[in-house]
Amino acid sequence: MPVILVAVLVVLAIMFFFTITTHLVALLLTLLVAGFIGWLADVIVPGRLPYGWLGAIVAGIAGSWIGSLLFRALGLGDGGFSLFGVPLIPALVGAIILAFVVELLGKQLGGSRALDRRI
Repeated sequence: MPVILVAVLVVLAIMFFFTITTHLVALLLTLLVAGFIGWLADVIVPGRLPYGWLGAIVAGIAGSWIGSLLFRALGLGDGGFSLFGVPLIPALVGAIILAFVVELLGKQLGGSRALDRRI
């Protein structure tokens, strides 16, 4: 009986390990895609996103949220396909909108470099 209990605990531990690992890999891939979307928006919009690569990741995640809301409000659905949970086209549109707003706020607050702090 103790051997069966140990075997069940080992199987449960292995399942837990694989579940946690899968979720961490999915999170890292989502952050990578969001960073790429934010970087692409930074390249398209004149000016610079603040905080470098961290700002690009935040712009990609927030842009995904903004773009998804916008696409749903316009009745366009998800606007294409997703990669690791990030809807690419709405995320890019939202990130571009966000980059324009950040650039506009930067100019209003005292120049386009007012928010540009690099990590």
